[in-house]
Amino acid sequence: MTHNILNPILKGFNPDPSIIRVGDDYYIATSTFEWFPGIQIHHSKDLVNWRLISHALTRTSQLDMKGMDNSEGVYAPALTYSDGKFWLCFSNVHACRGGNWMATPSFVITAENVEGPWSDPVSIGNYGFDPSLFHDEDGKKYMLNMVWDGRANRNFFGGIVLQEFDPIAGKLVGNAHKIFEGTVLGCTEGPQMLKKDGFYYLITAEGGTAQDHAVTVCRSKNILGPYQVHPDNPILTSRFQEEAELSRAGHGFLVETQKGEWYLSHLCGRQIRNPEGYQFMPKYNDGFSILGRETALQKAHWQDGWPYVTSGKTPVVEVDAPDLALCPWPTVAARDDFDSNILRLDYQTLREPINEEWVSLTERPGYLRLKGRHYLSSRYEQSMIARRFQSHHASAETKMEFSPNTPYQMAGLCAYYARNGHYFLKMTATDEGKRVLQVVGNINENYGEYSGEVAIGDVSAVYMRLVLDKQWYKFSYSLDGETWQTIGPALNSTPLSDEGGPDIFRFTGSFVALFAADITGLKASADFDYLEYLES
Repeated sequence: MTHNILNPILKGFNPDPSIIRVGDDYYIATSTFEWFPGIQIHHSKDLVNWRLISHALTRTSQLDMKGMDNSEGVYAPALTYSDGKFWLCFSNVHACRGGNWMATPSFVITAENVEGPWSDPVSIGNYGFDPSLFHDEDGKKYMLNMVWDGRANRNFFGGIVLQEFDPIAGKLVGNAHKIFEGTVLGCTEGPQMLKKDGFYYLITAEGGTAQDHAVTVCRSKNILGPYQVHPDNPILTSRFQEEAELSRAGHGFLVETQKGEWYLSHLCGRQIRNPEGYQFMPKYNDGFSILGRETALQKAHWQDGWPYVTSGKTPVVEVDAPDLALCPWPTVAARDDFDSNILRLDYQTLREPINEEWVSLTERPGYLRLKGRHYLSSRYEQSMIARRFQSHHASAETKMEFSPNTPYQMAGLCAYYARNGHYFLKMTATDEGKRVLQVVGNINENYGEYSGEVAIGDVSAVYMRLVLDKQWYKFSYSLDGETWQTIGPALNSTPLSDEGGPDIFRFTGSFVALFAADITGLKASADFDYLEYLES
């Protein structure tokens, strides 16, 4: 029986994959940045079929992101298994727009079960983002990290540092050693290490996470180096491959199957063009990753002591699967009726866990109740429940009950990338208390009202629909669930992307979100009967 891996294997915002095998099970951890809970963990038994099984950072004692900006928070986790338990390293990046110096506190947590519970964090230094842990054959453990150097006239990406970690004492010991300066590709980050046939293989991400991203490999007989760079480096990149379906390829790591086959996990992007043109981007780098950076797999092999991607340096969509029995997972229903008192795993919130002060699944059984707090532009109290867009052609629909009596109360359906990159179909009220619908948004700090106010009379229930048609978002509404009316124009999807603005610190992806705001502070609540997400 033949079957293939179809990339990306983790669709939508799932960047910086860290892959491991434990027995017959494969796990990938991915970045979540400002979204809570932190670090998505997917599971597979065949490398073809994947399912989301857990998040590692589920409480504020593990992850405090209050007040963080877009694309701060959890960068590039690294998952390993040793001593009968799982180890997970991550950084909680503060002030990535802080000028020359970032704040990059880095931690390790552990769990006996990959689905948790995970321990509280143990510090492993603040050198930079993307820490990992290497477990050597002699029992020693080493922290690896990139070094962020904020001094003037320096390469901010200051190389890869290694330092021994004492798991009993829970701290770094001995001296830190810089073991790799990086190559001419620059932006050396994401270090992970494996040992094979007497060599230590250091695998890093280079070239930055845009079009020039790449996977670099070097090796040494001594863990402290010196490290020799792969003779045909980089082993994977989409650089200058304008027609490649998978762009931005980089940040990889290798895994061996039970039968001795090898695969390279890596991040990628499926870019689209801006239908209205864009002034910031040169022609070479004119794609927009509205779904964010995603996760892919490539087949690999070893030759003369070095790993190579079997299909060549440019990533491909269709990859030969390993010689393993297929293990498909049950499909998740497209419509969530909010009948459980626990949210499904594919929902996330901004910067903080859910609590009864602003969200409830029990106050009105069968409904998700959101109690309005700050508006979408705030970095603090956001009453939002969101899930990833995972296809360029998708739709989302909800039924909402809401009774605003002032313009300062609003709730509805969003296409959300960032606090300065979103569109919002809201129900609100006029100064006279008349209920209206309107499409508004914010693109690169510019607030826009994209439709007039549509009066809906005294109704408190409204159906809302959002359609993503590749380069366009389109909103519509219905008062009876049968007759639908378009509201506002088609809205360009490409500003809601990593490349959608002059701010280079954009690393996440687009979400469909249910949202409520109450600027009065009275926490007026909106009840959502369901959320249905479909792909076409």
